[in-house]
Amino acid sequence: MRMAKIVRVPALRVALAGALLVLGLGPCLAQTIRLGVTPGPHAQIAEAVVPVARAQGLEVKVIEFSDGTLINAATNEGELEANAFQHGPYLEGQIKDRGYDLVSIAKTVLLPMAAYSKRVAALGDLPQKAKVSIPNDPTNGGRALKLLEAGGLLTLKPGLGFASTVFDIDSNPKNLRILELEATQVPRSLDDVDLAVINTNYALATGLDPLRDSLLREGDLSQYFCLIAVRRQDADQPWAKVLRQSFLSPEVKAFVATTFHGNILAGW
Repeated sequence: MRMAKIVRVPALRVALAGALLVLGLGPCLAQTIRLGVTPGPHAQIAEAVVPVARAQGLEVKVIEFSDGTLINAATNEGELEANAFQHGPYLEGQIKDRGYDLVSIAKTVLLPMAAYSKRVAALGDLPQKAKVSIPNDPTNGGRALKLLEAGGLLTLKPGLGFASTVFDIDSNPKNLRILELEATQVPRSLDDVDLAVINTNYALATGLDPLRDSLLREGDLSQYFCLIAVRRQDADQPWAKVLRQSFLSPEVKAFVATTFHGNILAGW
C-alpha cells in the first residue's frame, strides 16, 4: 500500500501539471506575487482577485500603500511584482518623468471623475466668478479641466488633450476661479467652493455617491481606465498571464458591479 501511494501521488501531480500547462498556467503553481494597491476600491477589488488567482495556482499578496507615489518605484525596483492602482495617463507621466521601465498588461476599472456642488443644483446655476476646485497633480488636473470643458463651462486650447493646465484655458464665459488643491483635499473644499471636481475613490471615501450626487460625470469612453502594471521584463511571465486572467474574470466583474453599484465600471 505504501508503494502504491508513492506511485499515485506523483502521477496525480504530473496529470495536474500537464493540464495546467495546456492552459498555460503550469509555471504559476504554488507561486506567490506581491501586488501593490492604494486603500479603498483598489484594495477591495484586489482582494476579490485573490481567490480567483489562487484557484489557478497563483497566490497574490495584496500590499496597501497609503502613499500611492511609492508604488511604481517599488514595482520598478522589484519589491512588488505588479501594481493595480493607477490610470494610463498617470503611468505614462511616471515613465516619462522618472524613467520607470513599466508596462500595462491589462485595462481594469474606471473610477469616473465627477463634479459636485452643495451650492447649486445644476451647472447652469453656477454664478459668475464661481469657485471651482480641481486636483493639482498634472494628470488629474488636466482630466478635471477636460471634464469641465465637456460640461460646457470652458474651452481649452486644442491639441493638448489631458496635458492641459489652467494656463491653457481658451475661453471661460463665467470667469470661473479655478483652485488647484491636493486631490485628497478637494472633497474637503466642497463647503467653500461652488463646484468641486473629485476623483471617485476620494468621493466614495467621504460618503458621496457619484451617480446620485454629481452634476457632471465622465462616461465609459474615458481614457482614464486603470490598469495592471509590471516591469517590462515580467510582462510575458506565466504569473502575469494568470494575474491578468484573474482580474478580468466574471467573478471580479460581478464583485465590482454588486459592490460599487455603477460608481466604478469594469473595462471588460
